[in-house]
Amino acid sequence: MKKINLTSLALLAALSLCLSANAQTSTTYTGKKGKLSEPELQRWSHLDLAKDSIPGMSVDKAYAELLKGKKGVKVIVGIVDSGIDIDHEDLKSIVWTNKKEIAGNGIDDDKNGYIDDIHGWNFLGNAGKETLEMTRSVKKGDDGSATYKSALAAYNEKYNKALQDKQQVDFLMGADKSIQKHLNKEVYTVEDLNAIITTDPDLTKSKMVMTRILTNAGPTFRAEIEEYSKYVYDQLNYNLNKEFDGRKIVGDNPEDIKDTKYGNNTVYGPDKEEALHGTHVAGIIAQVRGNNLGGDGVANNVEIMAVRAVPDGDEYDKDIALAIRYAVDNGAKVINGSFGKSYSPHKQWVFDAIKYAEKKDVLFVHAAGNDGNNIDLAENTNFPNDSDDNKKEFASNVLTVGALNNAYGQSVIAEFSNYGTFNVDVFAPGDEIYATIPNNKYKYLQGTSMAAPNAAGVAALVRSYYPKLSAKQVKQILMESGMPLPATVLLGEKQESSTAANSSKSGKMVNAYNALVMAEKMSKK
Repeated sequence: MKKINLTSLALLAALSLCLSANAQTSTTYTGKKGKLSEPELQRWSHLDLAKDSIPGMSVDKAYAELLKGKKGVKVIVGIVDSGIDIDHEDLKSIVWTNKKEIAGNGIDDDKNGYIDDIHGWNFLGNAGKETLEMTRSVKKGDDGSATYKSALAAYNEKYNKALQDKQQVDFLMGADKSIQKHLNKEVYTVEDLNAIITTDPDLTKSKMVMTRILTNAGPTFRAEIEEYSKYVYDQLNYNLNKEFDGRKIVGDNPEDIKDTKYGNNTVYGPDKEEALHGTHVAGIIAQVRGNNLGGDGVANNVEIMAVRAVPDGDEYDKDIALAIRYAVDNGAKVINGSFGKSYSPHKQWVFDAIKYAEKKDVLFVHAAGNDGNNIDLAENTNFPNDSDDNKKEFASNVLTVGALNNAYGQSVIAEFSNYGTFNVDVFAPGDEIYATIPNNKYKYLQGTSMAAPNAAGVAALVRSYYPKLSAKQVKQILMESGMPLPATVLLGEKQESSTAANSSKSGKMVNAYNALVMAEKMSKK
């Protein structure tokens, strides 16, 4: 998920391959001017660049022109994430069910090591909050390694930044409260603020700050501040707290990959609201199409398997490795991994799981990360990846996805998205994506966490309608059939101008229509 950006709040207080005659290949497109309408925004990732001037994946066009009247096979998509609200009105009909298991009998009927795993497995048990991997490394102490020195430096920088962020968010919340107290009402307007006449310097400052915030953010400003406050305090209380140990709740030894008897079958975790991220990812891929509820998923013929392994903090390598293997062993043909971290002490466990998925012909779609960095550089590594030396990939089944926003042009790559000519394969819509969240709700979220499931949905479409194509071929199709990025693009948080070739391995944007055209041709060879 896109990290909340303090800078934006501070400012508030002080934005091809030629396939066939039918495939879209021209690079002379003009992006839509002005703000998207609400209907356009809710499904922009499904729209078509040529028809709508919006850099979506041409999903609607694919259904209308290529898939009408066709039948595909069911594809199981494993979602390794924070959990999924499997009771959501727009998801419950497409949730995977383990037919080899008898619900509620307390017996491991299919003898896979997981009792009553009806809709997936929860490797985190009742745990939710966790530390970052750098925090764990610092807590273990100096072992003389370069990794420790790097982790310590990164930890100190991040912790000091969090303390500064806390000061700022405390000030913003204090300013809001002082205005409420002065006006003697909770909800106020810019006009109310303009009417305040005072010689109190603190109140004057609060008035100035809240006027700017309310003018720029509108009536939702308080929710944004509260969301940011939660992010900052969670960092200090959990993610960067060396004394916090969320793993005690799980009850296993995270340093022992053979210790597998842990977790439970409650795939949304102890609190459905905490499964927001995974539920949103699931909706992007598969929320039911055409039912007049919320948005539409990319793929229409899938079952989603919930594998909870990603806490609020950094995931453990052991959980990710076992989660990938669980999804593979239970029939997933596509796995979505909208998670990542900078340090991976047991990365080989995850590498081995990825290679196991490759052997079983399973595509692993992974988010590139939200730091706005070139992840080809060793200091910016985003785990898991598919190379241990930045020279050669050890597996052919990993598709790493960066994020697009909805404004076509040189700024089409989201500024928070990581990039890299070796470690990022392709881009997909990832900014302001509308999808399911727990308790029958819907929300816009952004990040490469949203781009990955958009690409995974297209991969599932291809695997559904062309099931004989291998995971390696599907990866190739998504990369080669994409729409070309503009010749010049802006990359990273610094928005440095570069060529599309420097953005990713393919220099392209995932396109469902073109992918299906290429899959049709490839399947006939």
